Amino acid sequence: MEQQELKRDLKNRHVQLIAIGGTIGTGLFLGSGAAIEKAGPSVIFVYLIIGISLFFVMRSLGEMLLSNAGYQSFIDFATDYIGNWAGYVTGWTYWFCWIMTAMADIIAVGVYVRFWFDIPQWIPALVCLVVLLGLNLLTVKLFGELEFWFAIIKVITIIALIVIGIVMIITGFQTDNGFVSISNLWEHGGFFPNGMTGFLFAFQMVVFSFVGVELVGVSAAETANPKKNIPSAINKIPVRILLFYVGAIFVILCINPWTELNASSSPFVQVFSLVGIPVAAGIINFVVLTSAASAGNSGLFSTSRNMFNLSKNRQGPKLFAKLNKNHVPSNALITSAVVLSIGALLSYVLPDTAFSIVTTISAICFIWVWSIILIAHLIYLKKRPDLHRKSKFKAPLAPFINYVVLLLFAAIIVIMFVADETRPALLLTPVWFIILFFWYGMRNQK
Repeated sequence: MEQQELKRDLKNRHVQLIAIGGTIGTGLFLGSGAAIEKAGPSVIFVYLIIGISLFFVMRSLGEMLLSNAGYQSFIDFATDYIGNWAGYVTGWTYWFCWIMTAMADIIAVGVYVRFWFDIPQWIPALVCLVVLLGLNLLTVKLFGELEFWFAIIKVITIIALIVIGIVMIITGFQTDNGFVSISNLWEHGGFFPNGMTGFLFAFQMVVFSFVGVELVGVSAAETANPKKNIPSAINKIPVRILLFYVGAIFVILCINPWTELNASSSPFVQVFSLVGIPVAAGIINFVVLTSAASAGNSGLFSTSRNMFNLSKNRQGPKLFAKLNKNHVPSNALITSAVVLSIGALLSYVLPDTAFSIVTTISAICFIWVWSIILIAHLIYLKKRPDLHRKSKFKAPLAPFINYVVLLLFAAIIVIMFVADETRPALLLTPVWFIILFFWYGMRNQK
């Protein structure tokens, strides 16, 4: 039935900005401080390594999505090339990834609102969730518009930071913490002040900073011209990584020595305060609030589309495969929102540990998803060399680069096990996969 198909209502500008929003998450605004504290200036290399690796993941994703007009997400080709179990486990794990990520984002909205209004943080958190749910229920165009404007706010903030920072470097501007200079990168303990240990321990938070980069693939089903828009969005990822991540962190570390940055607050807020802008704290608080709302919005969109596709492919309850009159998976949206509201309340009950545990589990599960994309691409190269030859969007350096990135992901998991901060969440995560494999086994016995 026509009504039970997602509508291709996302235009090129929506897809481009969804791509930008996916590569600028709350991890950059909020988590970069913790990453800088661990690695010092060498965190720039960490962002480069993860960013380049994910570009190759996205190229594999792009080639496979465009190899079959029936593919609506990576769940479809994971099922085709790896097996039904891979589609089932990866599909529900991706839903879980975004539920965990959006939990942190929604509760963060409540924290940011308290900057201006002294009210319990769960109130604005739930209000935000209800508003996002209402807008997403209407039409996919509204999701595109929301992300369009959220992303513009992020872009303007980061570009303003970079421009102001460059002017300060050129003019030798002096702050309370000394002169603004490129030499701040190596004059405070060197480029690797905490050695290789600090450098390696920064990888977890940087991985979390990039979660959502694959949203371009999730939105493929609702893109008006995927053969044109998907390659365009993916090919611009390296430029965005260099500008928004490496550029921003580079400027921050030149303006303020890494030793002066506080891991518990946003480096962006601290740097804008040093610039001498009186309302800097309020401006950046608004930016990180919209960033958190944007991430929550992306999470709600992504989880609902996952539930719809899983159920449509008989890997979930039929209830979630139904669309409303606006071609939106309303049942899946409402269910995801209910789970998110429970998560927000749990995050409020455990404010000191919930965020760290949730973000680490999210990063681990995203590594699973990205790895499945690379593995499916390897199998595709072996089974369908004809499609690869005909592809107008071939993944570069494949299959060699697939193995390199998979080894990197395995190394990051080992690092998470070694680090005291991330080990508890790493040990908890297998519980999710045990439950999924159990459910999958039970379904197959019916």
